[in-house]
Amino acid sequence: MHWFSAALAAGTITFAATNIDDIFILMLLFSQVNKGFRRWHIVAGQYLGFTALVLISLLGYVGGLIIPRAWIGLLGIVPILLGVRQWLNRAKEEEKESAEVAEAGKVSKASSLTAVTSVAAVTLSNGGDNIGIYTPLFASSDLTRLLPIICVFYVLLAVWCYAGYIVTRHRMVAHVLTHYGHLIVPFVLIGLGVYIIIESGTLTLLRLAL
Repeated sequence: MHWFSAALAAGTITFAATNIDDIFILMLLFSQVNKGFRRWHIVAGQYLGFTALVLISLLGYVGGLIIPRAWIGLLGIVPILLGVRQWLNRAKEEEKESAEVAEAGKVSKASSLTAVTSVAAVTLSNGGDNIGIYTPLFASSDLTRLLPIICVFYVLLAVWCYAGYIVTRHRMVAHVLTHYGHLIVPFVLIGLGVYIIIESGTLTLLRLAL
């Protein structure tokens, strides 16, 4: 069952690394809950937007059925580059998050359908890096590994929504996540990229090339 525990670990680490910034957005959304904007709007919108991200990323899995895994593993370079980019452009990433949060704040007086779709749109627009990381992870996984990873994603999404709600009552935790989370994520992404390259057997290509 080593493959199963490895899949669970990969799913957990990947989800956490790609969704730390969502805690800040969720915190803001839950702080705006009122008679016209309910908690279930936020949860439904998160699941709708996240499902769109997963479906787009699954195109990588389809490609993995055609292309040898060792070559697919080269996509592990993507999260490594994203990690390096996030580390080098930390200030710009913070400005981007602020803009997304401002957009999320506009849904507070919307109807139920508009509120859900608006939250989903914010989730989707904030998921560019998610797609860049999920795609190579899915592509480098077979079906037995893919299913646990996706299940972990959806379970952790519920945990994330709950955490976003709880964080609105604990300002100290919110401060730590929003001010220091971006310092940790780049290293996690780089580690994930290395994991994908090793797990896919891509290193054998390098040995053959040498």
